[in-house]
Amino acid sequence: MTQESDLDSTIRLRIRGLRQARGWSLDNLAERAYLSPSTLSRIETGHRRIGLDQLIALARALGTSLDQLVESVDDDDVVIRPHHDERLGLTTWLLSRESGPSGVTVAKMRITEEARGDGTDRLGVHPGRDWFTVMSGTVTLLLGERAVRVETGQAAEFSTMIPHAVRAHGGPAEILIILDHDGRRSHLHPPA
Repeated sequence: MTQESDLDSTIRLRIRGLRQARGWSLDNLAERAYLSPSTLSRIETGHRRIGLDQLIALARALGTSLDQLVESVDDDDVVIRPHHDERLGLTTWLLSRESGPSGVTVAKMRITEEARGDGTDRLGVHPGRDWFTVMSGTVTLLLGERAVRVETGQAAEFSTMIPHAVRAHGGPAEILIILDHDGRRSHLHPPA
């Protein structure tokens, strides 16, 4: 099977899958996309070529974008590999490969570096807000002059215009963090 026919088949499966996920019959989607039910049936089963005008109408009716409907099948590497930064005592798993619909990135972080408490911790500042929850261990959230302890099962949300950093407390800790564009740039690609 060629890559083109793989993509064509995937698009048809996406159309059918999205329709069924919404609990719609062929008639329901056909009406919303201004197609006949028989045309939609033939599109889904591969007995009819899909025209661009039909793809646009189907994407709109299904509440998705044309880009999402026709994006190529590129799942060669579905394993999320960690990025280790020994200097920062940080291992990061990027759980969303691209920024999500609202421009946020989700990452899991394992933190081994502890807060020094001697004023030498590097605190960052960037526009926006950060949010995280502690999955295991305990972390110290450094916010300006404050040190806030956040334990397993607790979450924190704060303005990132306050100089801040997250460090382990009493051993390694793991957090799940949600970052906006500026947070991603600051926390996942910090300057050397």
